Amino acid sequence: MNNEIHNRKYLKTFRKELRNNATKAETKLWQALKRSQLDNRKFRRQHSIENYIVDFYCPSEKLIVEIDGKVHDNSVNNDYDYKRTKELEKLGFKVIRFSNDDVFKNLDLILEAIKQEFK
Repeated sequence: MNNEIHNRKYLKTFRKELRNNATKAETKLWQALKRSQLDNRKFRRQHSIENYIVDFYCPSEKLIVEIDGKVHDNSVNNDYDYKRTKELEKLGFKVIRFSNDDVFKNLDLILEAIKQEFK
């Protein structure tokens, strides 16, 4: 793994804080992703890439899964999310997003959508 862009030390405390204070939606999705349960793919949570901390990251697929709560429902955060996604895509990552509501109402569909991104 390229340590130049992954899990930079100055973000370690913040990553740990995010893991320890995960949203209910993140916790629910993590239960389905951890320990390589989804098609034997390893996921990391609150992984940093460059200066961004992503919710879930699958290294073998270069896949980022973001779970968005209500805080993302405004133009400022939408613009930031868009720019962030474009930056991560330029680095060769695929970013997919779901809402908290989707996690609670359609977890099986989300897991299927994630699997569809596997090579």
